[in-house]
Amino acid sequence: MNSNEIILPCRLSYANIWEARQSMEGDKMQYSCCLLIPKTDTATIQRLQKLMTKIESEAITTKWGGKKPASYAHPLLRDGDTDPTKGGDSNYAGCYFLNAKANADHPPKIIDARCNPVMDRDEVYSGCYANVKVSIYAYNNPKGGKGISAGLVAIQKTKDGPRLGGDTGTDGFEPLSPEVEDMLG
Repeated sequence: MNSNEIILPCRLSYANIWEARQSMEGDKMQYSCCLLIPKTDTATIQRLQKLMTKIESEAITTKWGGKKPASYAHPLLRDGDTDPTKGGDSNYAGCYFLNAKANADHPPKIIDARCNPVMDRDEVYSGCYANVKVSIYAYNNPKGGKGISAGLVAIQKTKDGPRLGGDTGTDGFEPLSPEVEDMLG
């Protein structure tokens, strides 16, 4: 790993990890995922904050003209209990979260607990738990301002969890009895 990468144990939300998409019309195609980190995981939060501080310190001299921005338009690490974009979403309660993205030409590696590539797209989904490697970097964009962001590098699924954002499309159905099948046939 390089010095700006960190592996975060988390829960996946909005896991657009299998196909690059546009977040808004006109945007470039990207892979993306929101990472939910329980507030109780203080060790992970502290490691992430330490790395963010390091990246900020470097960016002050290399990207931001000697001055740290007073605030960021899009903070990297946000509070799921108070962030207005989450509107009281219970899945974010008690968590910090961050969004990570990868350009269409650099899809995230997706592996299982044994580090084997995952081929079944239903295996890694919004709601499952994973170790996610992100690359933290500073930016200075004329349109987007100055800030810190996370690049999505790799995802290692660690365990299943309740799916977020709906069902698989067939949830709720039951096999038809032979009598009903005969009536329909």
